[in-house]
Amino acid sequence: MRAVFVLFDSLNRLALGCYGGGAIATPNFDRFAQRAVTFDNHYVGSLPCMPARRDMHTGRLNFMHRSWGPLEPFDNSMPDILKQAGVHTHLISDHFHYYEDGGATYHSRYKTWEFIRGQEYDPWIAMVQPPLERFKEMYSDKHYNVPTEPKRRQHQVNREKIRIEEDFPGPACFARAFAFLDDNRMADNWFLQLECFDPHEPFFAPEKYRQEYTTGYNGSILDWPKYAP
Repeated sequence: MRAVFVLFDSLNRLALGCYGGGAIATPNFDRFAQRAVTFDNHYVGSLPCMPARRDMHTGRLNFMHRSWGPLEPFDNSMPDILKQAGVHTHLISDHFHYYEDGGATYHSRYKTWEFIRGQEYDPWIAMVQPPLERFKEMYSDKHYNVPTEPKRRQHQVNREKIRIEEDFPGPACFARAFAFLDDNRMADNWFLQLECFDPHEPFFAPEKYRQEYTTGYNGSILDWPKYAP
């Protein structure tokens, strides 16, 4: 067995060329779709992040049991079952909810795992005295009213360390996946789960991609729409 399981957090069907989307170019997905099977129907189990992962690990609906939470000690876990059967299971992810209260006990079911830091409000960069005045000029109050939303302040701090494309967690996840495939190209009996938080708000992307879809907007940063119930 040699399998690669890839997850993207918030893919929108209407944005994918293989499903008729034309607003943005998705050449890699389109090329993959030509060599794969695309599904016209998909029935959602449990959402959002960790409930969906519990569905995939256990094969049963998390929301029939409870809301957001960890794997339970009595849960059967797909990667753990593979591991017990002699398959090396490896997780590469920048999905920081795995490592906070309520999301724990998922990554430990894999034999090995890698965590890429920096997405959203991942408590990554420690900046005791952030440049508040500069942040106030850079980020729009419409999306970054940080006095009442400290998680958005942490995101601003994280972005100080994300400068070039290779720094972004998404590309870093793929770089680690390519390294895994290179390191294990001659091996058998492995399962790689590559899991990307993007595309997900905040919609922070390398500048070269933003330049392809100019809007004429020249104001402060607007890339994290507010949502609630």
